[in-house]
Amino acid sequence: MNEAPSTHSTLLPTGLRDVLPPEAEREARLIETIMDCFASHGYQRVESPLLEFEETLFAGSGSATTEQVFRLMDPDSQRMMGVRADITPQIGRIAESRLVGTPRPLRLTYSGQCLRVRGSHLQPERQISQAGIELIGDDLAEADAEIILTSAAALAAVGLQGISFDLTVPSLVLSLMERVAPERRSALSRALDRKDSAAVERDAGVLAELFIKLLDATGPVERSIEALLSIDLPGSAKQHAIRLAETVAVIKAKNPDLLLTIDPIEFRGYQYHTGVCMTVFAPGRQAELGRGGRYLSGKSEPATGITLYADTIARVAPAPRMRPRIYLPHGTTPMGADFCRQRGFATVAGLTPNVSPSQEAVRLNCTHIYQNGEIATIIEEAK
Repeated sequence: MNEAPSTHSTLLPTGLRDVLPPEAEREARLIETIMDCFASHGYQRVESPLLEFEETLFAGSGSATTEQVFRLMDPDSQRMMGVRADITPQIGRIAESRLVGTPRPLRLTYSGQCLRVRGSHLQPERQISQAGIELIGDDLAEADAEIILTSAAALAAVGLQGISFDLTVPSLVLSLMERVAPERRSALSRALDRKDSAAVERDAGVLAELFIKLLDATGPVERSIEALLSIDLPGSAKQHAIRLAETVAVIKAKNPDLLLTIDPIEFRGYQYHTGVCMTVFAPGRQAELGRGGRYLSGKSEPATGITLYADTIARVAPAPRMRPRIYLPHGTTPMGADFCRQRGFATVAGLTPNVSPSQEAVRLNCTHIYQNGEIATIIEEAK
């Protein structure tokens, strides 16, 4: 007795998926549009390997990815390797080794696939497509602003309007946390994460009033920057607030319509960052389109950058115009096929003679047909 084919052979692990037509082509076009915009702003493309030895993959800022990396043994060297979970640390390695003699600031761009042990609430996929830029060598507000402005231009290039950048400085709140009693820090961290004013007031001790003011400074940049600068912050926290204000001033001078919000107590997911950071959102969406910020590249070189999540962007951006498909009946000359392609069509050649070329064109999802030296839509041909 013959059994129906098992569907188990088509099952994929949680968080992994096949990308089918036309979605795959849309995502590829979107990535190239983003990368072309990055290149037009002076960022040069580099490529890094999917696998690296653990000691290099986890060096520097890569140490923040250790819990997200799949590991395997290299059968050649018998050394442990890891599948990259984030491309940014690899760019730092390239900058401090292969490009150590290249004049700074160094502007690099990249794209590629990453694999993570587990997804997040907002990004459940474990295989993700990244496209990003890194500006390495200068610790300036102008550099922080350039990363934000360039990524905004790239998102506009793929048709996304009204995006917003949520700005924060994780090291600001972390520097204040060091002044809180160690036994209270975990509870305070949870309270800040939930933006629970009552819990913050209970767990922050003598700094309760300060943390409440920081909570109140969250919101649109026009109000929040003024509120943040008015707070009497101690030590390095004040310098972080000033740097954030300087970055906002540069951005607004160059793109006054860009939507900016500030959340001075946000620090989740910024494991290795040292300064101004940003998360990108689309209007009316909870999904993150990208994330980045200032960090130390390699061992100690100042850097800032952002990673855009191309697969997420592809789901919220307007669909790019695809090449219309035209059916070439069997026997169409190469000259006729070239004629169609030069006019922007994707040609689908008939491999055998067909009694009804129009029906075959419809079956193969073509919108046009080439006959008698002319291009016609299927509707016109059917008439």
